Amino acid sequence: MAVITLQVNGQSHALDIDPSTPLLWVLRDHLGMTGTKFGCGIAQCGACTVHLNGQATRSCVLPIETLDGAKITTIEGLSSADGMPLQELWVEMNVPQCGYCQSGMLMAAASMLNQVENPTDADIDAHITNICRCGTYPRVRAAIHRAASNLKN
Repeated sequence: MAVITLQVNGQSHALDIDPSTPLLWVLRDHLGMTGTKFGCGIAQCGACTVHLNGQATRSCVLPIETLDGAKITTIEGLSSADGMPLQELWVEMNVPQCGYCQSGMLMAAASMLNQVENPTDADIDAHITNICRCGTYPRVRAAIHRAASNLKN
């Protein structure tokens, strides 16, 4: 066991934990933040996406030992930060179908919008590699375009 300190959604947490525990399970099982989802377990689907020091990162394969002192934002933290307008657009534009992938999709979209001011479809396809089994990609693109437009105004 090792004591790892993280800042999650602006709150500091000192965790005495097995250092090989993936960040996803620290968030869900130790901190009770269940908005970040388990999908594939091999960092391919994106359901587990969080922001690590401001960058969209897949949390299911990221050992906690590599994160001492890191700043993590989860979907719960995005709700109370700049991500709320994006989430409101997600709902308004009926982006989710089953919704399982959407927390990771929103985290990836918020990260991309912080990096790319006026994304093209190609930019969105390059940045949003999350898998949606329901196939809501056209609505994801539309919501991101509208969010980018709203950010400019």
